[in-house]
Amino acid sequence: MILDNFKLDGKTALVTGCKRGIGKAIAIALAEAGADIIGVSSSLEEKGSDVENEIKKLNRKFTAYRSNFSNRKSLNNFIKKLKEENSKIDILINNAGTIFRNPIVDQDDENWDRIININLNSQFILTREVGKEMIKRGNGKIIFIASLLSFQGGINVASYSASKGGIVQLTKALANEWASKGINVNAIAPGYIETDNTLALKSDQIRFKSIAERIPAGNWGKPEDIAGAAVFLCSKASDYIHGTILTVDGGWMGR
Repeated sequence: MILDNFKLDGKTALVTGCKRGIGKAIAIALAEAGADIIGVSSSLEEKGSDVENEIKKLNRKFTAYRSNFSNRKSLNNFIKKLKEENSKIDILINNAGTIFRNPIVDQDDENWDRIININLNSQFILTREVGKEMIKRGNGKIIFIASLLSFQGGINVASYSASKGGIVQLTKALANEWASKGINVNAIAPGYIETDNTLALKSDQIRFKSIAERIPAGNWGKPEDIAGAAVFLCSKASDYIHGTILTVDGGWMGR
């Protein structure tokens, strides 16, 4: 039965940036499909987070970690602990990310480095380390969260656009090397989604309205709109999909 191919029973998924927004929606959706969840973010509670409570209501396991992905030592300590405490990760969702809005001439080195470290460098390092174990087993699913700004330059978000452009190329490079090893590497590029990262745009009612009018669907998306695409790309139903950037954008890129 085709619907059986979308089930994730017996799988364990690592979801970064899972405390809120798109990461939280994906973590809950994967649990609904049958997966146990390992969650990490910079401010995730060790016990009793909203995302943990939602997932446990589904009778799925949830393991919480806290790590600052802008700090290499914190990231490496997390990876070491992850390997020591977890036997297998079947699915990796690289969702952790942040944005800094400022004209290029006013963007200092520190903020540039912070965005690139969180949005790109940490994703490469974590994927490399988790991927090593997937390669040994001969299977695994890896999803990066890209952006419309993987394709467009944006305004006052140079570091974010650069990092998300890098994510698309990293997705393709990994897919080229790992598809033959049984690892599916793909990315989802969300459109304008109502999350913490888009609060500045949403609070500007003129800009918010103008963006909605340009979207063929006529409205901004919700984090839950990304969840179905994630479940699909994590499931057996997507076994022959490699190096694809799936836009979930209300039609924005088709306009």
